[in-house]
Amino acid sequence: MSGLRVIPTWRHGQEWLYVCGDDGTSVAWYDRDAGRVNLLSETRRADVLDVLRPFVVGQVAVGPPPAPTPAELAGLTLHPDDDLAPNRPGEALVISLDRDPGPQRRLRTDPRRRALAAQERVGEVLDELEAVGWRVLHSVPLPGGSHIHHLLIGPGGLFALHVLPVRRQRVRVGDPWVTVGRGEPQPLLRRVRADASRASFALTAEVRAGLVLVEPTTVEVPTPPRDIRLFTDTDLSTLTRTGGLLKPADVEALHMMARDRGTWTRV
Repeated sequence: MSGLRVIPTWRHGQEWLYVCGDDGTSVAWYDRDAGRVNLLSETRRADVLDVLRPFVVGQVAVGPPPAPTPAELAGLTLHPDDDLAPNRPGEALVISLDRDPGPQRRLRTDPRRRALAAQERVGEVLDELEAVGWRVLHSVPLPGGSHIHHLLIGPGGLFALHVLPVRRQRVRVGDPWVTVGRGEPQPLLRRVRADASRASFALTAEVRAGLVLVEPTTVEVPTPPRDIRLFTDTDLSTLTRTGGLLKPADVEALHMMARDRGTWTRV
């Protein structure tokens, strides 16, 4: 017996199979999408290929891991406290609710919980886009206490997405006004544009503004707002049809820059 075992792990929406020894130390990993078995120890080649045999599909390349890109090297030096990549959708709201759960109301839900549920719903959709070359960061902090709800980076460019929970309500979008149900119009598009502008300054790249309406009944847009993409939570996946703006290496470099908390301290 080789003493090796296979442990499935997900990275950026893709499944990698790690081969580990009895002490948990990694010996190799199999990247199905790349069709490659990366060996950390050439002396265990035969054992690794034997234990991976039930999982390997088709022809695969076998050898040492490829040299890391500059973006990957930068990621290795980023302090965990400064890394925004682990942020959950609605991270800022989760922390706020943990610190102050607020009064327990039977008839009215805390608006923070509705906002959190909407950001979590959108976050799930965006995380699925990583399988087709996109990268996403959630709850990106900005000076002054505000947050970009979701920052999306991929072949179709960069998007700063603001999420608005509007469950079972009619929405009317003007410029800059957004009216939900029978509520008063709010100049929300000013903030959506401002967030995208601050992101463009921080990343020195064009970041497009996006407003995501979660579970509306109807959406009325008499005149499409300038420079802002409108989405519902059910049509975000249409972004996979866009491309040609950023190469994979550019996506990774911008993602690495964006996940560094220090990038956002002076915007």
